[in-house]
Amino acid sequence: MKFIKWILFIVLSVIWGSSFILMKEGMNVLSPYQVAALRIFSAGLVLLPFFIKAWKQIPKNKIAIVLLSGLVGNFIPAFLFCLAETKIDSSIAGILNALTPLFTIIIGMLFFNIYANTKKIIGVFIGFIGLILLFTGGDKIDFSNISYSLLILLATLMYGINVNMVGKYLQEIGSLNIATVAFGLLVIPSLIILFYTGYFQFQFTHKGFLLSTGASCLLGIMGTAIATVLFYRLLKTAGALFASMVTYGIPIVAVLLGLLRNEKVTVQILVSLFVILLGVYIVNIANKNPSLFKNKKG
Repeated sequence: MKFIKWILFIVLSVIWGSSFILMKEGMNVLSPYQVAALRIFSAGLVLLPFFIKAWKQIPKNKIAIVLLSGLVGNFIPAFLFCLAETKIDSSIAGILNALTPLFTIIIGMLFFNIYANTKKIIGVFIGFIGLILLFTGGDKIDFSNISYSLLILLATLMYGINVNMVGKYLQEIGSLNIATVAFGLLVIPSLIILFYTGYFQFQFTHKGFLLSTGASCLLGIMGTAIATVLFYRLLKTAGALFASMVTYGIPIVAVLLGLLRNEKVTVQILVSLFVILLGVYIVNIANKNPSLFKNKKG
């Protein structure tokens, strides 16, 4: 059904829009490395019961690509985001995270022999303009420690690579199978990182430790395991560029969460949200088939 992609879009926006809160909560007691490792470990652990079946259903010549997808699309970015969030505020993180659609276009055209038509590119830039308006319409943005933003820039670049890679090489493999094998293979590396960073030396009955661990695990289960399965489904249903524009839906969720906390919402913020949705809509109507990118001829 054509509405499935919009349902997935909204659900992913809500899940990932809430992830920054869980990340901050996790780092109240745990280190960035421990939060990131725990996130990946819990994601792999919850999918582990499906591992054997998923492993058998993935062609052996695709296993390396699946593992690479897990590393580039989740494992490394999880650490980059946690490290960045120790020094920069969420507004900067939100803006830079939304560079994913732009990197998706650039990486796709340069390395995956694909192109996006003019309407799709215009839609991406309109959405990004709306995003800039959104954050300039709120409180003053703090640009201190801006060098840490390069970590998020690198993470979004990896997202762009992963989106194109999955869309081109793993199209025929089920979303659950990709996520299960990718995270299953990353359980042991994550456990090793937790061990060497002193996670198991904490007092397990300490309230702060339990809250931070719970937040990190929830981040892994919802924001990584379940969200990745849904994202791969969206990627296969709506195409690479539309799927990557979920990053434009994240700040909308942030504003709605702000309303629940009785934060001020200005006219500029409402206008910017409209511009963001307009950009997403243009990208959507510019696509008339499931594959958002078309291969170049020749």
